[in-house]
Amino acid sequence: MAFIADRLKSARIMNGLSLQGLADQLKELGQSISKQALNKYEQGESTPNSEMIGFLCEALGVRPDYFSNATLVEFGEIEFRKLSTYPGKERDRIEEVVKDKVRRYLELEQILNLQTEFKNPLEGFPINTIDDIDDAAKELRKEWDIGENPIPNTIELLEEHGIKVVEIISDVKLDAFATKINGAQPLVVLNNAKLDHNLDRKRFSAMHELGHILLKLDQHDDKTKERFCHYFAGALLFPKERIYTELGRSRSKLSFKELGMLKQEYGISMQAIMYRAKELGVINQSTFKQFYFMFNRLGYRNNEPYSYKGFEESNRFSQLLFRGLVEEAISMSKAAALNNQKLADFRKENMII
Repeated sequence: MAFIADRLKSARIMNGLSLQGLADQLKELGQSISKQALNKYEQGESTPNSEMIGFLCEALGVRPDYFSNATLVEFGEIEFRKLSTYPGKERDRIEEVVKDKVRRYLELEQILNLQTEFKNPLEGFPINTIDDIDDAAKELRKEWDIGENPIPNTIELLEEHGIKVVEIISDVKLDAFATKINGAQPLVVLNNAKLDHNLDRKRFSAMHELGHILLKLDQHDDKTKERFCHYFAGALLFPKERIYTELGRSRSKLSFKELGMLKQEYGISMQAIMYRAKELGVINQSTFKQFYFMFNRLGYRNNEPYSYKGFEESNRFSQLLFRGLVEEAISMSKAAALNNQKLADFRKENMII
């Protein structure tokens, strides 16, 4: 099994370790090695033996296959600008964690001879005004056959239409970002440390990043792009026609109870609903300001009532993994490696005899 040198550096960065930090980790496992020797491994000047690879796997939390997986994963950089203000070490760690997950995903698809195709249904759709955004959201719902009903699972929706979704854990103040894999396939990355306890925010973040992927916004500045993608997320989660049906076309007041029930049905925050109502002329600016004044006064700005109780995950990778097992396209040990688990843990967790 070939050892790909730069995979060691990737694994080290993924764990947030310096060369000395990795040497210290190995020492705790009973394997003494200098950072200079580790650097030679990373530069390809020398190759670790099987025993050392075992220690490296233990220290870095990866399986042996990790160091031989040559699946190409390169990311675009447009949406990575969102990470530019975060500490370089954590930014690099996030990128390597995501690449590892994507690499295993792509390898599994290759083994099963699957090709995930992506087609942008809004290619060439002109976006110059807010009205264009509503029209784009309506067109997308038509193309993806969603209708006007609430979207039950935004992450599954993205994966069904050729967009990879990877979920990470990071303490940086980042909800999500989007990029492309190998210049073609779109990828949305969601930070569950910020989103898992707040599913309506997770849904909104996923749809916001979908806006960056689908909408033609190159002619706009960054601030306008963000505003349009925010509006796109709201328009997708709560279509204009449904706003008018649920709220009417003109209201002087809205109750928190009413907003809360709509939040629980459509999976969109009360604040986003009010913003949609204002932009569509259902309420005026004065009513909108009064709402936010009361929201702040009650401490609801960052902790809304009426939690959305939905399901925001995709099981596609796991389904493909067990499909590969059943069809004997992959062995049990390969399935464990693709899932980044020890074989014994994989068997136990999945109750495989």
